[in-house]
Amino acid sequence: MNIPATLALAAALTCTTVQASAEDLRSSRRSISYHTIDIKGLKIFYREAGPADAPTVLLLHGFPSSSRMWEPLLPLLADKYHLIAPDYPGFGNSSAPPPSDFTYTFDSIADVMGELTNRLGLTNYVLFMQDYGGPVGFRMALAHPERVRAIVIQNAVSHEQGLSPLWAARRKYWADPANELEALKANFTSLEATRQRHLGSSPRPERYDPDTWTDEYSFLTRPGQPEIQTTLFLDYRTNVASYPKWQDWLRKTRPPTLVVWGKYDPSFTVAGASAYRDDVPEADVHILEAGHFALDEATDEIAARVRDFLGRLDGHKD
Repeated sequence: MNIPATLALAAALTCTTVQASAEDLRSSRRSISYHTIDIKGLKIFYREAGPADAPTVLLLHGFPSSSRMWEPLLPLLADKYHLIAPDYPGFGNSSAPPPSDFTYTFDSIADVMGELTNRLGLTNYVLFMQDYGGPVGFRMALAHPERVRAIVIQNAVSHEQGLSPLWAARRKYWADPANELEALKANFTSLEATRQRHLGSSPRPERYDPDTWTDEYSFLTRPGQPEIQTTLFLDYRTNVASYPKWQDWLRKTRPPTLVVWGKYDPSFTVAGASAYRDDVPEADVHILEAGHFALDEATDEIAARVRDFLGRLDGHKD
């Protein structure tokens, strides 16, 4: 037996196998792209994934995050759905003018997001809303109800019973912003508050990547951010006042509704999840072993729930 020849042949076959395997590998992120578009003089950043002719899902992020929070989910949906995830003015990679140059209210942000959908030609979509995404998305839905095929709620409150005891300090700021500003910053924008927003009361803190809150804290400490975020949060009181209007819209239109809710959320209680069934009795509600940013810990479960929901919405099984 010619041992050197045999070894050479084996090495060649191994090389061929490795090359073939490498050539067959295709990243699940291959369709994700990153864009900036001018909207009313603002540079608005958004992430896009999936086929442009597929059903569209508009993903609206929370505080103090950005469209980056959706990165774990995008590759898990992009084979069948067209995904658009923007950054609001003042967040992420979008323009962040000072409050003197832009009116930081949820009405203004929803208006900019609505114009983004106009510019991108999005006339029919599923709204996927987390935290601040709820106030933005419900405003968009009421402005153009004909565009909304369905809604997905992930720790976004539309009912008073969803607000945890932490909101007592936040309500004090709404009532007396001048004297309560520093207390709000300690309760709302500190490193510990940013960390706790992710961890909540989760029994599995080792499942959480500390980069999530250190990156968000870095964002919160950029020049101008304290003024932007406290100005916008003062307007959050208009969201609470709007809850009855949003609930009325839900009751009248009864859109297909999926709720995926992290139960370890320090800000929004599980009662806020079940309350959606009061408005849409057939709502599909799931309480997850996760926190406020449920994708931190329950990415696979959320992806599976969303794919099943969207599949049923489109009349097919995933």
